[in-house]
Amino acid sequence: MRVVFWGSPAFAVATLDALRASAHDVAAVVTQPAQPRGRGRRVLPTPVEKRAREAGIPVLLPPRPRGDAFVAELRGLGADVFVVAAYGQILPPEVLSIPRLGSLNVHASLLPEYRGAAPVTRAILDGRAETGVSIMRMEEGLDTGPVLGQERTPLHPDDTALVLAERLAELGAELLVETLDRLAEGPLPETPQDPALATYAAKVTVDEARIDWSRPVADLERAARAFDPWPGAWTTWRGERLRVLRLEPAGEGMADPGGAAGAPGEVVAVDPAPVVRAGDGLLRLALVQPAGGRRMGGDAWARGRGVEAGQRLSS
Repeated sequence: MRVVFWGSPAFAVATLDALRASAHDVAAVVTQPAQPRGRGRRVLPTPVEKRAREAGIPVLLPPRPRGDAFVAELRGLGADVFVVAAYGQILPPEVLSIPRLGSLNVHASLLPEYRGAAPVTRAILDGRAETGVSIMRMEEGLDTGPVLGQERTPLHPDDTALVLAERLAELGAELLVETLDRLAEGPLPETPQDPALATYAAKVTVDEARIDWSRPVADLERAARAFDPWPGAWTTWRGERLRVLRLEPAGEGMADPGGAAGAPGEVVAVDPAPVVRAGDGLLRLALVQPAGGRRMGGDAWARGRGVEAGQRLSS
């Protein structure tokens, strides 16, 4: 089949690669225009644009996926199906209806759970035992269309958002190609979503990732993994922002001199990494990243900053 692929971030590259390796023809790629990225704010293409140009695939870069000229250009591609994976903008009905077999989306959750922008982060934050990917027929609503296929995967205790997203991207890519292969042979069963079971994965903000040390140990440990690589769970140390990328429970066998009366965020020991009081126990700073610096072990950071028991990280 002739496919137009829509995607932008690294998550989408796996699906583009799978399509290129399949029997289907990628006629063009639609992705977001280059934007300033990273610490130096360099203007860089999306990972999908970079991969498409390396493969010699025509690339379309509309600021917004609408307008008579753009719609006419899409129609001229003669696509059988549009495939969308984390493109980053909502496609209007006049675009979704262009290909004869409609538009399919690779979504990183078991729909109708975690509709929306941040299903990977939300699944980790919520402590879910399982998540997965869905292939959904797109319609005007937000991730509301019928499901053509799903693949499940357990969440591992050490999964970060980056690691889980990479695993889901590979699962989604394989499932998408399998779905297209079957769709080429004829119509597929489509399961409507039950709106009563729908949950939403709201977009992550930097402010949300600020650590509240009064929260339970389990919540904070998951938050450190869920917000890695972006925006990074963070706290402040002597007025300087500190990203906290891994936290480890540290209560077993360790005395807490302040006990229930101690202040959340207080360093109760340096052993050699700092051990910090949370709402219901103690946490060790296993991996951190100071402002403007590289990732490092909490022990190395503590030595370089002269961290001592009795000092405090700000909530």
